[in-house]
Amino acid sequence: MPASGPQNSHPERQHRAISADERVSLSPALAFERGAGGGAAIRVTGRWTVEQLPDSADWLERPVLRLPSLPPETTTVRLLGAPDEMDSAGALVIARLVDQLEGESRQVDISSLPDEQARLVRLLRGKLPPADRPSPAREGWLASIGRGTVGMLTEANAFLAFIGELAVRGGRVLFVPWRVRWREVVAEIEAAGLRALGIIGLLSFLVGMVMAYQGGATLSDYGANVLIVDMVSIITLREMGPLLAAIIVAGRTGSSYTAQLGTMRITEEIDALRAIGISPFDMLVLPKVIALVVVLPLLTVFANLLGLLGGAVVSAYRFNVGFSVFMDRIPEVVDLTTLMLGLVKTPVFAVVIALVGCMQGMRVSGSALAVGRATTVSVVQAIFLVIVIDALFSVLFNLMGY
Repeated sequence: MPASGPQNSHPERQHRAISADERVSLSPALAFERGAGGGAAIRVTGRWTVEQLPDSADWLERPVLRLPSLPPETTTVRLLGAPDEMDSAGALVIARLVDQLEGESRQVDISSLPDEQARLVRLLRGKLPPADRPSPAREGWLASIGRGTVGMLTEANAFLAFIGELAVRGGRVLFVPWRVRWREVVAEIEAAGLRALGIIGLLSFLVGMVMAYQGGATLSDYGANVLIVDMVSIITLREMGPLLAAIIVAGRTGSSYTAQLGTMRITEEIDALRAIGISPFDMLVLPKVIALVVVLPLLTVFANLLGLLGGAVVSAYRFNVGFSVFMDRIPEVVDLTTLMLGLVKTPVFAVVIALVGCMQGMRVSGSALAVGRATTVSVVQAIFLVIVIDALFSVLFNLMGY
């Protein structure tokens, strides 16, 4: 009864398939036996272990095996025999054999194998992908646009729901302020405000210097060095101060909110709060929103001062506009309205940054990898919304004549 066994690229290593009445060799082998009624059997003999498999790495990585030639009318195949020994490597080869046969629309019965070996083959067979898995179709550009649009609408809906919950719960605080966890609010003010002074002050000072350098290089050609004060003062107070402070807070504080709440979601601390009757929104989200609304206007004022100082330093030492001239001209160029136009935006920035950070953290599920993804999404969304809102305020102020 001729049969062929698994083949490889080395002819000298090929193993002859043995029949049922031959002595079992030390190497694994498959023997084909024709049956009646469209059935067939493949006898599994030998030692199916990683040491006995020829070119074992090739056997394990090969998606399919070279099988004995089965007649086209063969619809059912039984695996017979009792291998002397079988480890996970040998069982993986048998599992790939079963996978290939089933991919050819044949029914495979492995119940004749010893129970432990059959269980191991079934376990590995369940972990394998289908032998003839079709390659996934590439998504068209229209489907990509639709998927992106649906994702954006889903994010917008979740954000609006979060705003609604803030409005409901924050409205109650106006009537019962003693229910606010003020200790947490103070702690958040320290973390988001006091500890952010250094980075905001340094970057604002440098941005003020850059604006003075870039603007002064052109104004000095026309002998209008003193107009550096006008440019630096108006841009800093109306745009750069509030925008720079908000972007730094979004990257620094908003990401920390997402990481903190996301970790609490992974460790089920938020579920534990709900179980004991404590609202996670009241305990975790509301103090952060209140703290950021208080802190961001103060940080903006600090950023404005350092930005003006940076412009004054460059004006004095590069363009011959002394400190006294710079400071005396500021009240002539800007007034309280200019300062307020910049500050009025900051509470809106603060609410958006806090809500985006907390929302992304509360939606984390899965593993620690999800926390990293949510943190990235939080920072990108917060900065994007801050810039969009700043542009809307600029259009609104222009329509109002400011």
